[in-house]
Amino acid sequence: MSKTAVQPARKRETWNSQTAFLIAAIGSAIGLGNIWRFPGVAYSNGGGAFLIPYVVALLVIGVPILLLDYSVGHKFRGSPPLALRRITPKGELLGWFQVGVSFVIFTYYAVVLAWAARYVFYSFTEAWHGDSLNFFLTDFLQVTQAETEFSLTPVAAVTIPLVLVWILAIFITARGLTRGIAAANKVFLPLLIILFLALVIRSLFLPGAMEGLNDFFSPQWSALGDFQVWLAAVAQIFYSLSVAFGIMVTYASYLPRKANLTGAGLVAAFANSSFEILAGIGVFAALGFMAFSQGVAVGDLEGLTGPILSFVTFPQIISMMPGGALFGVLFFSSLVLAGFTSLLSLLQVVSGGIQDKFGFSPRNAALIMGIPAMVVSVALFGTQSGLNALDVVDSFINNLGVVASAVALTLLVSWMGPRLPFLRRHLNSVSSIKVPRVWEVLVGIVAPAALGFMLISAIWNYLQSGYGDFSDRYLAILGWGAVGFAIAFALIMTALPWRVNRPGEDPLDQAVHPLVGAERSRS
Repeated sequence: MSKTAVQPARKRETWNSQTAFLIAAIGSAIGLGNIWRFPGVAYSNGGGAFLIPYVVALLVIGVPILLLDYSVGHKFRGSPPLALRRITPKGELLGWFQVGVSFVIFTYYAVVLAWAARYVFYSFTEAWHGDSLNFFLTDFLQVTQAETEFSLTPVAAVTIPLVLVWILAIFITARGLTRGIAAANKVFLPLLIILFLALVIRSLFLPGAMEGLNDFFSPQWSALGDFQVWLAAVAQIFYSLSVAFGIMVTYASYLPRKANLTGAGLVAAFANSSFEILAGIGVFAALGFMAFSQGVAVGDLEGLTGPILSFVTFPQIISMMPGGALFGVLFFSSLVLAGFTSLLSLLQVVSGGIQDKFGFSPRNAALIMGIPAMVVSVALFGTQSGLNALDVVDSFINNLGVVASAVALTLLVSWMGPRLPFLRRHLNSVSSIKVPRVWEVLVGIVAPAALGFMLISAIWNYLQSGYGDFSDRYLAILGWGAVGFAIAFALIMTALPWRVNRPGEDPLDQAVHPLVGAERSRS
């Protein structure tokens, strides 16, 4: 590496308080999946009985990996590429893969926020006029392309709010950690909780609400004997906590040297799960009203999860209920706020990596990543084939990219670098709640085994059965291509030279971390 290519590092930002970090971490965890994924997953996997494997997965997989992210980011003081590079030189590649995965996710995640923002205004007049499915697909998204075709035709109703979402997101990220992300989360998260509580309370007073809750919470105990139900619980916890693909590593890296990591992790994890259960109550109370109005059972309703729940089923409910316009504004505003706090955390992963390696300011890093991301987001997901593209990319990048990142991370810290005992000692040295030795077993054996099975199953299913009715060509370009992009991005970024040197240390030099060297000697 050329000495002339290296420049002194900018002073790294830190959270202005532990509370600011905790609010940001909770805001990242609470996202779209809490509102539109958890209720349907719980209902279809045992109802009230699902809460048992859900809590087990939270304690055995979710919290341990969350604490792993915290320990790596906090101890090695960097975004994923820098933090993992400080563990072992091979770790930088995994770090940039996590950054690449985050980039792919936020290009389509922003689109859903644009949909929700548009539906806030549609709710005032109930613009779907009783036919919410046709309105969503034909009038709003203008989905006219077959599942094997691409469209470059932009949809104005999507692209205009999408560009506005990106401008706001880039602006907030460019302001930096304290004046941007922390300040935004302090407004957005409390507002989200207030709006969603109002939504849930309104739902509980609808006719048929209790029948909906009975369906949601009625335990199907036989489901506990189904391995797939336990796997579904692991998947829900894993996706909803935003772990193992760079977000929490990045956020924890901005904490001061003394920070209560385990306390913050437990609060963030249980706050996230509490919001999911609250979402289930609100959603199924509303679905109970819909079933009551139609004279059918809740189980006979369709679209109990995903975009169909949010943009087709809920507009139907809004049309049926008194004061539906207000209900719609509350619901879609909650979607926007929940999604935006998660979007900011994804942006910071990429911004942090660019700042660490190339020495850019937060403003320049935000522009360097934000403008290309906005172009991709609009060109690929703001078109008439955008819904299909989003469906495929989301499935592959989550089931393959995110899970592969988690498996690789657990193996990396278990078998290379300072290893798990070192990280556990670090957690205990700064935290009020001590981490027991069983944490090493959960992170080093249980988590990679469970997630590895999920990864192998997903790969096998995609290879054998494809995905939906999409052609092999479509899946190769958008599905496998999304994962391939993250891999190629990681290889290119790893090959580029570091442009930053911090005073008195080389960010690539393991010798600056004597405890790491001592740990390796003991290993």
